Amino acid sequence: MVSNKKYKGSKHVLSMKSLIPSHREKRRYLLLKGKDLKKNFTNAIKEFVGILGLSEASPMWVKENIVSVNRKSLDKVKASLAIYSEKIELIKVSGTLKSLN
Repeated sequence: MVSNKKYKGSKHVLSMKSLIPSHREKRRYLLLKGKDLKKNFTNAIKEFVGILGLSEASPMWVKENIVSVNRKSLDKVKASLAIYSEKIELIKVSGTLKSLN
């Protein structure tokens, strides 16, 4: 068991190792255009694939109009944006933030 407690007289703190790159979650960055993006984006995914699909996509907002999602759920996210009633336009999908600019 790994503990983060400091023991009396000890200078060492045990912590968990970071994951190697091949075991990390692969993410894709989406450049979006529309009104009230944060609310509409999550609602679109919830309506199409539900709460479980939203958690699998694990969206994280990088900027006001850039969101990163899990690579494995990218197709579900694209489909949910396409059928959502509010207009959310997907401008570009990229593997890096640098190529979005």
